[in-house]
Amino acid sequence: MEVDHNTLVAFAKSWGLFYLITFGIVVLVYVFWPKNRKKFDDAEKSILDDKDDKPWQQ
Repeated sequence: MEVDHNTLVAFAKSWGLFYLITFGIVVLVYVFWPKNRKKFDDAEKSILDDKDDKPWQQ
């Protein structure tokens, strides 16, 4: 079986699109999973905490 450029382009376009759609769905499920809610709420509020205002010290 000989694979030409057009076959590779069609394969990359179709499976690349499938990969991106699947990856997007997985990310959305992870973000909206109820168990992760506290983690994202803490991350949202941690920007406003005063304890991280100091630069890193060694």
